[in-house]
Amino acid sequence: MKLTEPEWLIMNTLWDKHPAKARDVVERLPSSVNWAYTTVKTMLDRLVEKKAVSKSKRGNTGLYEPRLSRRQARRTALRMVLDRAFDGAFGPMMYFLVEDESLSAGERKELIKILSGKSRSKGEQK
Repeated sequence: MKLTEPEWLIMNTLWDKHPAKARDVVERLPSSVNWAYTTVKTMLDRLVEKKAVSKSKRGNTGLYEPRLSRRQARRTALRMVLDRAFDGAFGPMMYFLVEDESLSAGERKELIKILSGKSRSKGEQK
C-alpha cells in the first residue's frame, strides 16, 4: 500500500503508540507540522478507507490503530524506489548503498555484514 508523505507522518505516530485518538495524533506530530485537528481527522478517515488504519469507538471517541505494519509500509516504499530508480534490480541498489559516500565506514561494514547473512538488525523486525 502506497502512503503519501503526510500519511507517513500520521502512521509513524500510530506505530509508536496505539490505539490513539485523533487529538493524540495531533499532539504527537513533529513540532514542524502545524495541521489543524480537522485535517488530521480527515487524513485518519482516509487511512481507514485505505484499510491502513482501523477505527473503533469508545463512547463518542474514535480510537485509531494501524492495520498496516511499519515493515509492510517500508517494503512497499522500498519496492517503489527500487522500481523507479534501479529498474527493479536489487544489485545496483545495494552497490549504490555500499558505495554511497554519506555512509560511515561502520554503516558500510554493517550493511555488507547483513548482506552476507552474518548479522540481522534488530530494528528490522518492526
